[in-house]
Amino acid sequence: MAYITLRDVQLAFGGPALLDGANFVLERGERVCLIGRNGEGKSTLLKLIEGSLLPDRGEVSIQNGLTVSMLAQDVPMDSGKVADIVADGAGEAAVVLKAYHEASDACVLGDMDACDRMGHLQHKLDQLDGWALENKVNTILGKMGLDPNADLADLSGGRKRRVLLARALLTQPDILLLDEPTNHLDVESIEWLEKFLLEQNNLTLLFISHDRSFVDRLATRIVELDRGILRSYEGNYSRYLDLKAQQLEAEEKQNALFEKKLAEEEAWIRQGIKARRTRNEGRVRALKALREESKARRFQQGKVAMGVQDAQRSGKLVFDIEHLSVSYDTKPLIHDFSAVVLRGDRIGLVGDNGVGKTTLIKAILGELEHEGTVKTGTQLEVAYFDQLRNQLELEKSVMANVSEGSDFVDVNGQRRHIYSYLQDFLFSPERARTPVKALSGGERNRVLLAKLLLKPSNLIVMDEPTNDLDMVTLELLEEMLADYTGTLLLISHDRAFMDNVVTSTWVFDGKGGIEEYVGGYQDYLMQRPNQTVVDQKADVKKAQAKAAANTTPVQKKVKLSFKDQRELEQLPVEIEKLEAEQTQLSDQLADGSWFVKDAVAATAASERLAEIEELLLEKLERWEALESLTKGN
Repeated sequence: MAYITLRDVQLAFGGPALLDGANFVLERGERVCLIGRNGEGKSTLLKLIEGSLLPDRGEVSIQNGLTVSMLAQDVPMDSGKVADIVADGAGEAAVVLKAYHEASDACVLGDMDACDRMGHLQHKLDQLDGWALENKVNTILGKMGLDPNADLADLSGGRKRRVLLARALLTQPDILLLDEPTNHLDVESIEWLEKFLLEQNNLTLLFISHDRSFVDRLATRIVELDRGILRSYEGNYSRYLDLKAQQLEAEEKQNALFEKKLAEEEAWIRQGIKARRTRNEGRVRALKALREESKARRFQQGKVAMGVQDAQRSGKLVFDIEHLSVSYDTKPLIHDFSAVVLRGDRIGLVGDNGVGKTTLIKAILGELEHEGTVKTGTQLEVAYFDQLRNQLELEKSVMANVSEGSDFVDVNGQRRHIYSYLQDFLFSPERARTPVKALSGGERNRVLLAKLLLKPSNLIVMDEPTNDLDMVTLELLEEMLADYTGTLLLISHDRAFMDNVVTSTWVFDGKGGIEEYVGGYQDYLMQRPNQTVVDQKADVKKAQAKAAANTTPVQKKVKLSFKDQRELEQLPVEIEKLEAEQTQLSDQLADGSWFVKDAVAATAASERLAEIEELLLEKLERWEALESLTKGN
């Protein structure tokens, strides 16, 4: 029996429906990743399942007796003892345990009334099995490397996220809902989380994530929320990309056929009125239906149009760092670090939360006192992306945050209206007037990107820019940074993003030391054992390819054998059969619905179509070669 079932669920908040007759089933033991563009309603769907939201129509059912726990997307700013916050999800036992700890602290300070309360609370804890709860809390906090007595307000964003995760896991839920669980986690914590979740054999998981490495390793199925509809794809993210590409190709063909049909019918009805003064009523009704269908269609959301405002080129030397050291409460965060940053370098910073990555950036930029020297190059124009989004004023609208009160912005020397510019970042005029506090995490990140990229720069500093971004926008950001001619300093936990963007990596060891490695995160992992990696296979392949390219086959004139003659006669028949099969499969795949109804069969058909294309090419080439021989060419 299914753990979770959604039947014909409808939900809207004034605009296009976030869920438009959505159907979904989550089976026991599955690890399903929910993906989709920012603002499509992924977090809303989790809230429906959790029960904090109700659908406008349809049914959301959870098997009786199952417990559901959810890790929310936002990191709280509250204060409080870590152990108490983690235990908070355990009901009455947690309340009594917290009261007992408070009474114990007061008793130590001489409060006799508190000492008296301790006895009563202790008795109640015995009844509620509260001591077992305390052991559970301490065990899970130990696994996550958290101090039970620490104040939540004093922790970094990553450690706050660990606290929330510990609370979600404490009750040992049957179903765990995770909304961007890797946000604010360092790479080591993400890898720990991957391992931890993979080891939970009885845990059914539904999660939202943009971290492609995390999804690839964890997901057994991908469910995409696209224009209000949920579509399921078996396998991990890499498998989904293949299936999605095939579906989109089929959808584009179907859209083109629809638009052609509509245009033909519109042309017909104009001609019919003019020429005959009579009309085929059935055809008129069909045209009316086509027009209604055209109005109701929801096309895939466009892509963000990112572009960097180029400033004057900086000097070749960007930073010359010598013996830089920074301490916090007498604890050395960075010790005796020296490096040279040149124009065009793209450097990634990797390390646990709290080891000093952001501190190093601020020290280099002169925003923090430090020992040692940092020589700054000439003509530097810095654009700074802040992970906490402190540059955004939550009460103000998107437009006011980006344009700072003006109706126009300057984009590479061109004057553009703010609404036009924000549409590049997928904000409609209505959405541009929305307060930032009402936006999703991914939308806030897009606002910050829009604001950041207005500033001419030759040095971009980004502190966790990938948090909450959908995968499409993430890939576009990758492309933009890969083409950026200036210098980049990047702090990120996204391993795939680092691999695709940076040219070198600074790795923090947590003891104040920083080592530099050539390449991205995977390159660092390869270099770490012996500091030297030499890939000879690549050189061999290049040499083989070069040798093959320099070899020109010599064609000899030969008289066709009986076998070759027979082959020449059969080839046109074989080609005709393949072309007929090609046409049939193309028609079946055209509307894209086959991938949803039967992904295995549709995939097999798509693979057969690709095979036919290769076979046709081979047979046509063979036919031409044999024909050429018969003509003595």
